[in-house]
Formats: sequence, C-alpha cells, structure tokens
Amino acid sequence: MDVSTVDEARELDASAYYRHLVDRNKGLVPSDVQRRIHDAKVLVAGCGSVGGAAVQPLTRIGFRDFRLADSGSYELNNLNRQAAFLDDLGKNKATAAAEAVRGINPYADIAVFDTGVTQGNADALVDGVDVIVDGVDVTTNAGFAAKIALHEVALARRKPLITGWDLAGVMCAQYFDYRQVRTIFDGAIDRAELDSLAIWEAVFRIAPMRHMPGSMLFELSKNISDPEYSVPQLPEAAWQFGSLACYMALRVISGKKIPRNVPVDVHWKASTLEERMEHLVKKPLGHVTLLHALGLSRSLISLTPAPSWVGRIIPRRET
Repeated sequence: MDVSTVDEARELDASAYYRHLVDRNKGLVPSDVQRRIHDAKVLVAGCGSVGGAAVQPLTRIGFRDFRLADSGSYELNNLNRQAAFLDDLGKNKATAAAEAVRGINPYADIAVFDTGVTQGNADALVDGVDVIVDGVDVTTNAGFAAKIALHEVALARRKPLITGWDLAGVMCAQYFDYRQVRTIFDGAIDRAELDSLAIWEAVFRIAPMRHMPGSMLFELSKNISDPEYSVPQLPEAAWQFGSLACYMALRVISGKKIPRNVPVDVHWKASTLEERMEHLVKKPLGHVTLLHALGLSRSLISLTPAPSWVGRIIPRRET
C-alpha cells in the first residue's frame, strides 16, 4: 500500500517507514546488502561541496546511522554548488546536513560534530564506523592537517575511506581501502613534511593531478600566487560526488572491489569532438604552466630529483 501523505508517513514506525523508503531499491539492491546498509555507520567528515553532496544520496539509498562533522557555516557564495538554501546562511553545515537526513528519514540516528575534524577528535569520530566519506576542505593549513589526521586514523583503525575532488567539470572520487593499504595517500605525503611544504605543494601531492582538466590547470596557474585566491567550484562537478559516493559506499558494504580513482568529466561528456581534441592538445601545456607558476622550473631544467607529485605531472628523467 502506497503512503502518499505526510500524516500517513509520520504514523509509521521506524521499520515500516524504512521499508517504504527503500522499496524502489528492490531488484537492484539485494536484500542482504540493504540490511547491511541499514546497519552500517557512516562518518561524513566535511559537509560542504563534496561531503554535503553525499549526505542525501546516502540517506536515500538507506544508510541511517550517521556521524556528521563540519566546523564551517554556510555563506552566500556556497549556494552555487552546495546543498543549501538562502535560509541556511549562517547555519553550521553539519547541523544543516543532519536536518536534511531527518527530512528524508526521521528515524535516522545522527551525531553532529560542529567542531569538524581535528587531530584531537579524529579517533573518536572514526571509532566504530563502517565507511568514511572524506569531504574535508584542503585549501587551508588547518583543513589540510585535519584531512591528514583523518586518513592517519583511518589507516590505524583499518577503515575504508571514500573522498573526492571537484576540478572544474571533473569529479574524481577516490577510494582508499585502509584495511589493505599501508600508507596514507599511497605514501605521497606524511605528517613530517607538513611544516616544510606550502599549502599548494601539499595539495598537489595528494590531488589526482592526472585527472585535472586543462581549464583548471590554467586557472590555477594564473591565480595560486594570490593569498586571497578562492578556487572556483561548479555544481555539475560537486554534485557528481553524491552519486559516486552512494554507489561506492554500497560496494564497500557489499565487499566488492573499487578502483582507486573514479573520474567523471561532465564537460568532456557534453563537448564536441573538436573541443575534446583542443583539450587534449592544451592539457600538457597546462601542466607545464602550473609547474612554472609554482616556481619549479629550475628543478625541471636541471633534472634534479623532484617531489613525488611532480613525477605524476611530468615523468621524471633518470640522470
């Protein structure tokens, strides 16, 4: 029997409500997987562009036990891509995410951490969860340190972690199965280096540079020397993470393998053949331009050993 009014839905107990909520998953989500989803605990660390995009899809597929962490509050310039509205301005993002979850499933179990992720609370946040969704912002030193702390604890506690990068029209989701992996970010960075690296050097060590489109490479090249610069972000990329994280979390719960990088380039998919060819031609120049903007041209010219992330942009030459 269909439930078609708010009053009818509110009269249902938790079990009946959940049954109706996930009814249309039947046939595509096996019943045993749906039970595991129901019982799983999910940490969404960072509830803005990336993490915030995942909250509602995860709830709609049937996850119902959440830890939501974010210290930030909504600003007007967030509304171009984040799951928020005018009346949410000034509201803590984790609190708003909790309200969205309860708007879908009022019986959900939710713990809100409005201090966000810190070195001091990362262990408590991760303890007992089955899946981590990492949406921690890395454009500040504090945010980057929080992200490192989250991954260190995920590694120590052997937890699977899903994260994502919105790069112009690209969303590159990433999966780190810290039950199998033995270093954070595949060894690209460690805590001992944080004090010696500029924020952009640190970010580019862990970012999926291979999947960064030329438009983003040139944009960053022009602006990263500006200390007031804010990286542009688009809704068509950020919102893709919701779909990807939802399915990737389902695969984690199902015990299935997931590739390290799962990129979706919305702009590429919708562009013409001529535009694609132009992109392919210009992208290598974008990488070189970015390296020059970072002041690394001397190390490339002299062919001295470069940081590991440089090798991902331009292959190192052996001397």
